[in-house]
Amino acid sequence: MPGLVISIDVKPGQEVKAGEGVAIVEAMKMQNIIRAERDGTIAKVNVAAGASVAADEVMIELG
Repeated sequence: MPGLVISIDVKPGQEVKAGEGVAIVEAMKMQNIIRAERDGTIAKVNVAAGASVAADEVMIELG
């Protein structure tokens, strides 16, 4: 869903586990925790806090 990025909680190179929160996006006046889909290492962060994002935009890439 489109929204506003409130925070990015990971950095490139950081290891994450499936279900771990990686970002918070505010949409429709609700804050939604974006979670890692699988275990992996953060390859790239494509957005910053304060950015508007579209519904299908890739915000964080796992390696």
